[in-house]
Amino acid sequence: MTVRSAWLLGTGQTREDTRLTPLGVMAPAGEMTSRDGVIAGGQPFAAVGVSAMQVQIGVGRAIVQGTVAQGAYPVAITAPEVVTIADGSPQYGRIDSIVLRIADPGYDTSPAPAARVDVVQGEATATPSAPTLTGAVLRLWDVTVPAGTSAGTGGITWTSALADRRRFTSAAGGIIPRGYGLAFPGAYDGQYRDTGIGLERWSAKSATWQPYPADSGWQPLALSPGYGFPNHGMPAAWRRIGPMVMLRGRIGPTKSGGTIPNGATILTLPIEARPAGGREFAWASPRDQINRGPSLCRVEIQPGGALRTYEFWELPQWISLDGVTYTAD
Repeated sequence: MTVRSAWLLGTGQTREDTRLTPLGVMAPAGEMTSRDGVIAGGQPFAAVGVSAMQVQIGVGRAIVQGTVAQGAYPVAITAPEVVTIADGSPQYGRIDSIVLRIADPGYDTSPAPAARVDVVQGEATATPSAPTLTGAVLRLWDVTVPAGTSAGTGGITWTSALADRRRFTSAAGGIIPRGYGLAFPGAYDGQYRDTGIGLERWSAKSATWQPYPADSGWQPLALSPGYGFPNHGMPAAWRRIGPMVMLRGRIGPTKSGGTIPNGATILTLPIEARPAGGREFAWASPRDQINRGPSLCRVEIQPGGALRTYEFWELPQWISLDGVTYTAD
């Protein structure tokens, strides 16, 4: 037997079954349910077309959640399984789903207990969609079956027909790996998931996934009167990720040909972007139109958030905040 489930009455569970299947406390979905899904590691349940109408599902481990009364079933495929897709409808295409299924006569009409890989056939329509799943099943892949497809017509083009529907789960307290579908709620305050580009933390208070560390995104900076953005570079903005604050953009006088004097407050940072105790920065800035060349620029951020120039060797026409980074604490 290559598709195994532990704690499924009547299957003759062996010690090997118990060792291979993922036992333990998994990520919760509710008070008495677990988040079903694939256990990450390698390429679990990889799908490969092996003939015109047959696809092979590779080895892997998963959790399949039944009803609240049933509980969750740990499942392992220990050798590749091959399934056959039925020929296409003469008129319309359809979408079939390849699933892990638990058959348990104590809770369904199955004749005998079993864990297996099944194909759930979708309805052939002008606008086909994946079939609705019932029972203790976990969707792994969707297969697009064009109208008239059969081994005699060349079969399924596996490189384009397979759609990955594997969603992942983890142990309780673990980070949920990115898989198919991010539109699911967290189960508890402080749960984490991987989005593929970063982490998100579930906030029970707002019932939303929030970037972690907290990310404000780029926010515009309000400049003091008489200052604006030159017609080159980016407008001035700030961004805070966790305790780290970044600034960017260019600032100059709105008066044509004007320069920035020493002691000028060119903007005031919002509270979220203010460094505790203030900060000082020094970098090169351009000189005026006649004396082109580098000039040393020193700027301070005061505890109250004022960004103030206090030492220029030559008065610049604009300054750049690009690359200014500091911690707010």
